[in-house]
Amino acid sequence: MTKSSFALAFTLAALTAAPIAAQAQAPFPAGRAAAAPADRERDRQSILAMAGDYKVRFDMRETISFVQGYKPLEPKVSGGYESVRVVEDAPGRVVLQHLLVATVEGKPMVIKHWRQDWVYEPATVLTYDRANHWTLTPVSAADRKGAWSQTVWQTDDSPRYGGVGRWEYADGVTRWTSNETWRPLARRDATRKPPYDHYVGANRHALTPNGWVHEQDNAKVGMKDGKSQTYAHEVVLNTYEKFSGYDVAPGDKYWNAAPPGTRRSPPARVWRSLRRRRTAPSPARS
Repeated sequence: MTKSSFALAFTLAALTAAPIAAQAQAPFPAGRAAAAPADRERDRQSILAMAGDYKVRFDMRETISFVQGYKPLEPKVSGGYESVRVVEDAPGRVVLQHLLVATVEGKPMVIKHWRQDWVYEPATVLTYDRANHWTLTPVSAADRKGAWSQTVWQTDDSPRYGGVGRWEYADGVTRWTSNETWRPLARRDATRKPPYDHYVGANRHALTPNGWVHEQDNAKVGMKDGKSQTYAHEVVLNTYEKFSGYDVAPGDKYWNAAPPGTRRSPPARVWRSLRRRRTAPSPARS
C-alpha cells in the first residue's frame, strides 16, 4: 500500500469511527480505590510524552460472545498518520489535540481528530451516563488523591467519555489506567444497529520505546429479555509509533490558522476560546 492510500484509508476509517450517542443506560459505576501518592511533575511529563508525529495503527477486535447466536465481528484494522499537539500545559492540566494528516489526490487533507484533557486530582469528571447525556460526577478525596482524570472529546468538541486513574511506574513500564466508565457506541458499531447500545470499558495509556499505545477493554452491553446483558468483549489497541516520513506542515498550518468563521488567527487562543464555549458542561437534565 502506498503512503497516500495508507493515509487515505485511515482518514476514511477515522471519519466512520466518529462516535454517536447510544440508547438508555444505567448509572455511572464507582471509581477504583486510592493508590500511593503520585509525583505530579513526573506524571505531567508522561502525558506530554504522547505529543509528537506518529504512524498510527488502530486494531479493534471482539474476542468472545456471551449470548447464544451472537457471532463476534471480524477484526477491524486501519492506519495512517497523526500529529499530536500540546494545546495547554500547566502543572495540573494538560490538553493534547490529535490531527489526522493525509494526502488525497495529491493534496494534503487535515482532519481535527479527538482530544484528551488531563486534570490532576479532579473534584469532578465528565462522564457519560445515558443516551445523549453526560454529567459531572464527583470524585471522592480518596479516589482523586494522586490521580489524573482524562476526558476524551470528539472531532466536533462534543464529549465522548471520562475516567480517573493514576500513573504507575513499575516493571520498566510507564502506564495510566482508568476506572471503568460508560461510553456511547462508536459509529463503527452504531451504524450496524447492534443489539447492544453502550460500552463499559477501561483505558490504558502506556509509553513505549518508540511512542505509546492506547489500549481499551470494552464490554458491549445492551438489554435482553428486560435485563442488562453483555453481548461481547472487545479489545482495542491503538499504536502510536514516532514517524517523520510524512509532511506535518499541513497539520500545523491548519491548527495555527483561524478556525472557520473567525476573522483573526492567534491560533491557540481562538481554538481555546471556541473549545471552552462549546465544551462547558451544561446543567444535568432530567
